[in-house]
Amino acid sequence: MCSGNGTNFENIVRTCKGDEVVIMIHNKEKCGAAKRADKLGIPHTYIDNKNEELIIDVMRAWKVDLIVLAGWMRIVTSKFIDSFPDRIINIHPSLLPKYKGLNVVQRALDAGDEQTGCTVHYVTEELDSGAIIHQAIVPILPADTVKSLTRAIQRKEHEILPLAIEYVKQRQQTTVDRNVLPS
Repeated sequence: MCSGNGTNFENIVRTCKGDEVVIMIHNKEKCGAAKRADKLGIPHTYIDNKNEELIIDVMRAWKVDLIVLAGWMRIVTSKFIDSFPDRIINIHPSLLPKYKGLNVVQRALDAGDEQTGCTVHYVTEELDSGAIIHQAIVPILPADTVKSLTRAIQRKEHEILPLAIEYVKQRQQTTVDRNVLPS
């Protein structure tokens, strides 16, 4: 699920195996992510984020195993989370639990932090508070601006998001394997 330029989405498509990315939903009609989906041959659809019931229906129709919020700049409801328990992850541009929410790069710079980073975590009802799957540190350089630091964080996001997705998929498979009864 995307709202913006779609660099993490494209990275996911390029690093996943086979046909693992089945659908992309975007909540901005002409966002960069939609253009990337067209270029990569991935089905996509615009759905207003207020129409979560339709998003849930689309995800179920496509039999989605894992939902990745890759720049989805909206808070999802408890109904959405409950519809896909332990199957929604998010990439966030800070070292959670520090700097939840918005404007986190500016907040790290304003605080004079020496480092920041990014976090992949499970989505829960409490904003940016789900169990952490993977984190990566990004040093803050003296000349960094919001723009330069954001680019550095995005490069780290491109490294850790595929690793986190693979981890979650393996964890899901292990759970399925444990639930299979011997014949």
